[in-house]
Amino acid sequence: MARYTGAVCRQCRREGMKLYLKGDRCYSNKCAMERRAYAPGMHGQGRSKVSEYGTQLRAKQAVRRIYGILEKQFRLYYKEAERQRGVTGSNLLILLERRLDNVVFKMGFASSRAEARQLIRHAHFTLNGKKVDIPSILLKAGDEIKVRETSVKSDKFSILSELAAGKSAPAWLEVNAQDLYGKVVAVPTREEIMIPVDEQLIVELYSR
Repeated sequence: MARYTGAVCRQCRREGMKLYLKGDRCYSNKCAMERRAYAPGMHGQGRSKVSEYGTQLRAKQAVRRIYGILEKQFRLYYKEAERQRGVTGSNLLILLERRLDNVVFKMGFASSRAEARQLIRHAHFTLNGKKVDIPSILLKAGDEIKVRETSVKSDKFSILSELAAGKSAPAWLEVNAQDLYGKVVAVPTREEIMIPVDEQLIVELYSR
């Protein structure tokens, strides 16, 4: 399966914002954006005028990288958002926010979305009582996520239990950090999705 294998911090520097791709490191002084807040490469510090297309492209790339999605998959999400009723840009972000790997991260059961994907692929979670290993599954209201009994006693999930207890989950999620259990109580609204990107720019890009 295709995936990005380069330096993760380069993506934040290229977008000019923290995308929080490496968990706790992003909140420390080791964060690349704290030390080198300019684009990577030999021309990263040069001044360049960004075109309208460039602004739209950067918005799309930022969202794609935040959720860890490749281009072809992102385009499929966009087409699905277009088919739905309502505002296409908002529909797109809501679809991405409903991904299982994102929900696991938001519940505090992983320090980053990348770690959440890895844990899901290794079948450490159940969805509505059944083992699950597909990070891209879209969740709906009423879905329940729980760490499998065979995984709960591991050192990794002992640490994650403490992490989840100290993390505030969004209002559309219900979390029991002690039991490593969570539930989707509602589909998120656009106002509840806190990412620093104007999704209308993505709509304009794909409307060209």
